Amino acid sequence: MTLLPAPPVGGHALPLAHGLALHGDRTALVTAEGEVSYGELARRVADTARRLGSGRRLVLLPGANAVGALVVHLAALSAGHPVLLVPGDHPEAVAALTAAYDPDVVVHPGSGSGEWRIEERRTGSAHDLHPDLALLLSTSGSTGSPKLVRLSYENLQANAKSIATYLGIRDTDRAATTLPMHYCYGLSVIHSHLLRGAGLVLTELSVADACFWDLFRTALGTALAGVPYTFDLLDRVGFAEMDLPHLRYVTQAGGRLAPERVTRYAELGQRRGWDLFVMYGQTEATARMAYLPPELATAHPGAIGVPVPGGSFSLEAVDETSGFGEDVGELVYSGPNVMLGYAHTPDDLALGRTVDTLRTGDLARRTDDGLYEIVGRRSRFLKILGLRIDPQQVETTLEERHSLSALCAGDDKGLALAVVREPGWDERRIRRRVVDEFGLPARAIRVHLLPELPRLPTGKPDYQAVRTLSRPDDAGVPPGGAGTDDLRALYARILDRTDVTPDSTFVGLGGDSLSYVEMSLHLEERLGHLPTSWHTTPISELRLPERKTPLRARVRSLETSVALRAVAIVCIVGSHVRLFEIRGGAHLLLAVAGFNFARFLLTSAERRERVRRTGRSIARIALPCMAWTAFAILIGAGYDLSNLLLLHNALFPQDMGPGLHLWFVEALTYILLATLALLALPAVDRAERRFPYGLPLALVALGLLTRYELVGLPERSQITDAVTVFWLFALGWAAAKARTTPHRLLITLAALATVPGFFPGEPRREAFVLIGFVLLVWFPTLPSHHRVNQAAGLLAASSLSIYLTHWQIYPILDDISEPLSLATALLFGIAYAKGADRLTRRLPALPRLAALRTEWLGSRRKYS
Repeated sequence: MTLLPAPPVGGHALPLAHGLALHGDRTALVTAEGEVSYGELARRVADTARRLGSGRRLVLLPGANAVGALVVHLAALSAGHPVLLVPGDHPEAVAALTAAYDPDVVVHPGSGSGEWRIEERRTGSAHDLHPDLALLLSTSGSTGSPKLVRLSYENLQANAKSIATYLGIRDTDRAATTLPMHYCYGLSVIHSHLLRGAGLVLTELSVADACFWDLFRTALGTALAGVPYTFDLLDRVGFAEMDLPHLRYVTQAGGRLAPERVTRYAELGQRRGWDLFVMYGQTEATARMAYLPPELATAHPGAIGVPVPGGSFSLEAVDETSGFGEDVGELVYSGPNVMLGYAHTPDDLALGRTVDTLRTGDLARRTDDGLYEIVGRRSRFLKILGLRIDPQQVETTLEERHSLSALCAGDDKGLALAVVREPGWDERRIRRRVVDEFGLPARAIRVHLLPELPRLPTGKPDYQAVRTLSRPDDAGVPPGGAGTDDLRALYARILDRTDVTPDSTFVGLGGDSLSYVEMSLHLEERLGHLPTSWHTTPISELRLPERKTPLRARVRSLETSVALRAVAIVCIVGSHVRLFEIRGGAHLLLAVAGFNFARFLLTSAERRERVRRTGRSIARIALPCMAWTAFAILIGAGYDLSNLLLLHNALFPQDMGPGLHLWFVEALTYILLATLALLALPAVDRAERRFPYGLPLALVALGLLTRYELVGLPERSQITDAVTVFWLFALGWAAAKARTTPHRLLITLAALATVPGFFPGEPRREAFVLIGFVLLVWFPTLPSHHRVNQAAGLLAASSLSIYLTHWQIYPILDDISEPLSLATALLFGIAYAKGADRLTRRLPALPRLAALRTEWLGSRRKYS
């Protein structure tokens, strides 16, 4: 039997961590790499405990659902070292808390299941550490705040025992780590199962990942834990239909789950043979304070239940209960799991117990059945224009009366609402409901419709993000006056995302060529310049350099790809109107499309994420085209079903009638589909990452086989067929990946050698494509003026819509005035693009499972 070193004299240790070896050869951990027995875990913990030594020191540990992190955590607690457990996925929090608390030991992540590196900053401790102090955790909702919860060894042991008791945890159970280790709920799952000698399915995978369920089934998983957002993901992955024969219980905490969903999941559990435990807790109570017995869930889905074993509740009258009834009071909890108190500075680490009971801040009542129900939140009350408003009540009202999921925050000046889009609801209608039901004036309410509610890495509501969204519209921010929060709001609005953090980048948030133009112009307007590679630069690093001349007076710059898109679409329409004759715009756009494809879609994201983003880009091209084509068929524009399905050029390549009009969209769609299929192959994905410049060059060579008709494609129109124009797309792709002068020279020479002769008898057309391509390769930006930038941005962002609609619009005024016809076609296309974008943003969000991993607050959804 492996024995741990004895805890320091006069100190304490966590019994559940010190007694791991008592469970012998039972399986303690199941990971994707294999299993770890309790005996092996105890040995590794003992080795690490000896490394940490006997003198008590403050150990800072970045939390992660990894073997190395768990070993250090248990080793420190078993040897009596207080642990400062910080969010491992937030480097800012690690840095902030390291600076604030000056830990004696800092632990650094290792790779996979390997050992984590222990940095001993001093042999002794710089702090006076109270003997009862075991663990320091951030309060719920904070990631880098110096305000920490001080927990004792008794707190941790008592709460683990209490949870294990009411859940009835057996040594045969195996619980998945679906929540972060640094989050008190996730940590309580670990402690309570280790206490009983049960197993942990140790993983950082999200429940939205098919690999999670493969591991869970293989491990014979019996328990799942989730916050409300986790249940959103379970709905999306078809959890109700999954075959999970060993699942015994599902637990829920971390926020209120709607009563109807509690009922639905409780009934699902009854049918499938598992129990649903709805729970209530706070970090200040180590984890849990109440649970709802599973047999009562369907009858009392709105209740938090009864106190956990060893705990008790009382209700104390407070001013905020007026209007709720005499039976409502602030919920106060007592029990051995109540924290020692808060720490704000390192000096507080010497303190013993400073609190005996926990005032939860929640308003509650006790029902006739002895169950407790939360009715509001004391600390969240706002007083707006003399009216007392409970944001929790606003959220509940919208959910229960109107089936709207919302988060509500604000200050004394107004109320901010983030609401998930639902068909038939817009900002004005929602605002009117709040006005009617709470008596606030409309001017004091800001409503933001979003595809998903902003969440913290733990899955809890991110009210700070809601407050950020509620700031006045960023259009009024003067150039150079944009701070990080303003830029976050800008990114959130343009990309329609709720998980924008200071570390987010345009590409990382899923930005593509269609949103790139709008974003680049707004940034250039705010920052006064457009930084190189801004699309891959974190928001926090976008800074305005000091300049002596006024920004408006300076010469601005315009991205070459944006300028080329604007010029190309004007040339396309102008040539069709016969106002002038400058052809080649569509073929130049193909090269620009390849260039943007490489910039925005071939990121460092995993293969499935790349495929998802490419598929989304294809949809953003094809769907507006199909919608307009359907309208054009109705008005007799000469299109048919083959155009509607984007198949005309494939089925009738020799047709020179109106059906040919959409060849560019069809060709681009086919090329993107083929590229998507190619990059979906693991071998090709690996090759692209290893040879980012070499792969597109190889594709250029492949495309030239059809460009020069070296492989037979009889009776096909050469210059409008996807197969024969693919080399232009591949050239643009290679141009984006060219990082050196020799690379750019090679790409330029390839264009100079292959474009001539592609348009027989049209040297001006070939020259136009060549000039545009050379600019794209050698000049990232062009000198411009802010007014030119605005016009170019509108045209470039709307270029696809202009191309689609101009065929039916310009003939209306063609006989009256060719310039007027051109202007009308351009303006109509811009309006169509704006309308399509607004309509798309109002549609309910489609399930995007692969994207959930990057959309949960920036950044780490794997904890859902």
